[in-house]
Amino acid sequence: MAGIKIENLNKFYGKTQALFDVDLDVEDGEFVVFVGPSGCGKSTLLRTVAGLEGADSGTIMIDDRDVTTAEPADRELSMVFQSYALYPHMSVRENMDFGMKVNGYDEQERKDRIAEAARILQLEDYLERKPSQLSGGQRQRVAIGRAIVKNPKVFLFDEPLSNLDAKLRVQMRVELEGLHKQLAATMIYVTHDQVEAMTMADKIVVLNAGRIEQVGSPMELYHKPKSRFVAEFIGSPAMNVFAPGAELSDLHLSRDAAYIGCRPEHLELRASGQGHADATVKVKEQLGGESLLYLATHAGQEIIAKVSGEDETAVGDTVSIFIPANRLHQFNDAGHAI
Repeated sequence: MAGIKIENLNKFYGKTQALFDVDLDVEDGEFVVFVGPSGCGKSTLLRTVAGLEGADSGTIMIDDRDVTTAEPADRELSMVFQSYALYPHMSVRENMDFGMKVNGYDEQERKDRIAEAARILQLEDYLERKPSQLSGGQRQRVAIGRAIVKNPKVFLFDEPLSNLDAKLRVQMRVELEGLHKQLAATMIYVTHDQVEAMTMADKIVVLNAGRIEQVGSPMELYHKPKSRFVAEFIGSPAMNVFAPGAELSDLHLSRDAAYIGCRPEHLELRASGQGHADATVKVKEQLGGESLLYLATHAGQEIIAKVSGEDETAVGDTVSIFIPANRLHQFNDAGHAI
């Protein structure tokens, strides 16, 4: 396998700049997830690494080799797309074999690689079936198997689970994590789903409008977001972020604090008058083991609190919100963490 080093990467579409001075190191064997909202540049960055898009400036190194201008086939990568892109008239075996056959691999080596990929992905019983005879999850495993048989230095995944239903996505997520550990492979994975990012990644790259907002482990981004954007993007439900008002005047804030934040699960609810601000419960979503309370302070600020599913707070109740000092996040006017 191999590491990747990206330096000062810029990408334009005509006069529109899509990537701005991207610097990123991906270590050998890491599972790195690019995450961000639609249009943030995550797929563009992945496709530029793959060579499907050209870089306008900067360098891309794979395994200490400059591949900035190399053709996709010369980068020793395999890519799995959102669409399975399987040949419908070919069997599972033929789909996995096709690329190797075209590139002149020895027949026995092709058979050995297909057998190993089928074993890893539990596809041995499906090798003679056509894609139309497979479930969505099985088709995606075939697409992954087609990537595995190439024995690439890096695997690239472009939102590979977005076409699957919720239950199957969870199952495939677990399978991909296991595959990563089994292959000890370098993997880059693009998703708009921050839950996927949090559960799968060794390292998350948060992108916003073509720029990297923050790089770090899932828990680092969760506990120490460097910007308001990261704070509100990572975590479900999102962090409560609002301008401090008179009703929260007893919080010890920096003089530069234009916004404050606290995650829903870190808010404490106390009896009326015992916290930083009183609020009324407008909506309660009961999710089983936990409940979400949608609150409105007396000044009109909307806040979400996550509480135990056994909590008996009801719609219409007045509670007091308390923000623990060690759970308080502060951001300046530019949205940077203080």
